[in-house]
Amino acid sequence: MNDFYLEFIVFFPLVAAVAILLGSPARFTALAAMGVNALATLMVALKFQVRGSGEQMFPFQFNSSHTMLDGIAGLPKISLAFGVDGISLILLILTAIVGLAAVWVSPSESAIRGQRDNSPKLYYTSLLFIVAGAIGAFLSTDLFFFFAFHELALIPTFLMIGIFGHGKDRVRNAWTITIYLGVGSLVLLAGLIGLYLSLGGATTSLVEMQALANGDGIAAGAQKWIFLLLLLGFGVLVSLFPLHTWAPAAYASAPTPVAMLHSGVLKKFGLYGLIRIALPMLPIGFADWQNLLLVLLLGNIIIIGLVTVAQKRLDLMLGYSSVMHMGFAFLGIASANIIGVSGAVMLMFAHGCSIALQFALCGQLRDRLPSLDFDRNGGLGKKIPALGLLFGFGAFASIGLPGFANFVSEIMVFFGSFKRYFDNPEEGIRFITIAGMIGLWGVVISAVYMLRAYRKMFMGSPSKLSGDTSGLTDLTWAERLPLLLLVIALMIIGFRPGIFLELLTPTLESMARLSGQL
Repeated sequence: MNDFYLEFIVFFPLVAAVAILLGSPARFTALAAMGVNALATLMVALKFQVRGSGEQMFPFQFNSSHTMLDGIAGLPKISLAFGVDGISLILLILTAIVGLAAVWVSPSESAIRGQRDNSPKLYYTSLLFIVAGAIGAFLSTDLFFFFAFHELALIPTFLMIGIFGHGKDRVRNAWTITIYLGVGSLVLLAGLIGLYLSLGGATTSLVEMQALANGDGIAAGAQKWIFLLLLLGFGVLVSLFPLHTWAPAAYASAPTPVAMLHSGVLKKFGLYGLIRIALPMLPIGFADWQNLLLVLLLGNIIIIGLVTVAQKRLDLMLGYSSVMHMGFAFLGIASANIIGVSGAVMLMFAHGCSIALQFALCGQLRDRLPSLDFDRNGGLGKKIPALGLLFGFGAFASIGLPGFANFVSEIMVFFGSFKRYFDNPEEGIRFITIAGMIGLWGVVISAVYMLRAYRKMFMGSPSKLSGDTSGLTDLTWAERLPLLLLVIALMIIGFRPGIFLELLTPTLESMARLSGQL
């Protein structure tokens, strides 16, 4: 396959955004761009063959690299470089699927103009910039552009919430997410600079940096503080407890496509960074802070899980649910073995599709109902059965029902947390195993709040507090198709997880051989 494919996938959404600004029909251009990108991603996935060589940290394929700075005059060697391996390919597929669905469910240009006389051009170009930033971050094999592409995706996110968001607090929530993620990015940048300088300050290539880390390595003291900075920086971006408070209200206020893209895709950048950079390059630092990570992720699973149970409005419940489920992904990473990390990567995909599905359905309900409060609804399953059925699929996927990708992902995460005890029972029960046992209660908690929400909204009789729903209409087929795309993706991986495991295993085995982790 020609290396041009990766550059095309990264930059085509930006080209489409420019075309919209120059006068091309906004919705049609954005939807066509995401459809073409999805087809290009499918071609990469079908032709992808993982090399089993352990010569380099990541068996990147279809490499594309253009030197921007060549290291002269004391400057670092920086390259606009892209590559794909088993981990990044799964996240590329996630971005293609959720990105297409998010643009598909977006309102028409006339509807956008009717919302406070807003601009459809700004709306759709912002969505395309978010998608391009996410793809660029996942495919970049240069540390500089890894960070820069993520920041590119954050800027339109803030604008979309403040300008096109819902509720009277949308501007305040936009500022809150801006401040939180801005500070998190600064902390992350400090950690990345510390990592770069500790490895000699000569290159920002991830492959070359990993080779340096495998060679002389980084001093134990430096590893400790660098890993902490990366954990806090990435942790803010992922909403690690207690750095999570920006997320639920921001998602509740965000336009539906932005809630889908940020909770489903962009939030995975922090998890990806820990797996790609922190875990393999800073093994001593990881060991020093592993117990802290376990304590914090249990806060996500248990404390935020109980907070989610207490929510009385659908959009806020979904926002807290997204934060809660990040604890499971952190648990897979904290296990630091192939089965646990594989489960974490697969959970990124599973959670990304399921939460995007739920926020899309929440947006459809917001357009149809006077309120999203549980106490003001009920019996909707009889009036809008297709929407109710799809919400049921999303709920069952979220709680890990067998047949959905979430089930196999969570099973692997928990197996990863128990693996050390079963491999070395003479060591006794370590904290990672205890965290896994406590984390199992999160599955029960998620079932409680999700099934409660489904019962409140769709079962029983309409509430006496509900407004006029006599004209309530069900989803049209045009509205169902992007939602079915997400359901089908969840079920394909749920019934055939080997599709992703065949991609992940060689990459993670290479990581284990070269870094000593996993």
